[in-house]
Amino acid sequence: MPRLPTSHPALQSLRALLCGFAQIFLQKSPGCGALVLLAILIGAPELLPGALLGGLTSTWVALRRGYPKADIAIGLYGYNGVLLGLLLSLKLPWTLLLPVLIVASATLSSLLLAPWMRRMRQHGWLPAFTFPFVLLGWLLLALLAHLELSAAPPASAPDAPALSLLQLILAVLRGLGQVIFLDSPLAGLCLLLGLRLADGRMALWALLGSSGGFALALFSGWPGEGALAGLYGYNATLAAIALAQVHRNLWVPALGILLAPLLQPGFSALGLPALTMPFILACWLIRAGAQSWQQAVRNSAAP
Repeated sequence: MPRLPTSHPALQSLRALLCGFAQIFLQKSPGCGALVLLAILIGAPELLPGALLGGLTSTWVALRRGYPKADIAIGLYGYNGVLLGLLLSLKLPWTLLLPVLIVASATLSSLLLAPWMRRMRQHGWLPAFTFPFVLLGWLLLALLAHLELSAAPPASAPDAPALSLLQLILAVLRGLGQVIFLDSPLAGLCLLLGLRLADGRMALWALLGSSGGFALALFSGWPGEGALAGLYGYNATLAAIALAQVHRNLWVPALGILLAPLLQPGFSALGLPALTMPFILACWLIRAGAQSWQQAVRNSAAP
C-alpha cells in the first residue's frame, strides 16, 4: 500500500478526491484525476457539480466508516460516487431531488464496495471494478422510468459521413470520453493526456481498446452513428486498461478488447443500459477462465 501523504488534511482530501476521478480509469494519479475533471469541464460542464458531489460523498462516507485510509487516499472510494453523480446529472435537471439521489446513491456505493473489497482480499473474490455504480445505476434508472421523471436530453450522436482518417481519430477519442458520458473529442484527448501522465503504457492500451471497439462495431455492422459516437469503444477501453495492468502479454488485453464490445448488445436485448457492465463481465470471465485453467494444470500435474 502507498504511504499516505503527510501534508495538510485539506490537501489530503483534495488528493483523495482527484484520485477518485482517476480511478474511473483504474489509475491513482491525482494529476490524471485533475485532467479527468478538466475533461468533464470541457465536454459537459453541467455534469461537474454532480460528479464532485458524488465523489465527495462516497469518500466522506468511507472516512466516517473507518475504512482503510490507504484505500481512501488512492481514490478507491471515490470513483463509483463520481460515476453516479455523472449519470444522475445526465438524466435529471437540477432540482432538490438530484442532490438527494446523488448523496444517497454515492453513500450506498461505498457501503457496497467495502465488504466486497474485504472479501476480495481475504477470500479471492473477483474485483468489484465499477459494479456498485452499475447496480445502483440500473436501480436508479428503473426508478426514474417508473416515476416518469423527465430526463435531460441526451447528447446527439455525430452524423455518419463517409469515413475519413479524421472521423476515425475523432471516434477513437469519443470512445475514451464515453467512459464518463462525454462525446467531445477534445474531452477524450484530455483524458488521453491524463492517462499518459499516469502511465504511458495504459494510455496506449486505452487507445488500442477504443480503436478495437470501433473497428469491431464497423465490421459487425452495428449502427454507424453509435460507433462514431464512441459507444462501442468505452467498455473495450476499460477492459484493455484493467487487463493490461495484470497481464504483461498482448493476448489477454486483446481478448478483453474483443469480448467487452461483443457482450454489449446483449444488454440492449435484456432492456438494460449496458453502462460499464460489459467491461466488468469481460474481465471476470477472463480471470475466471485463467483460474480454472491454472487449477486444471495443477490437477493434471498432481500424482
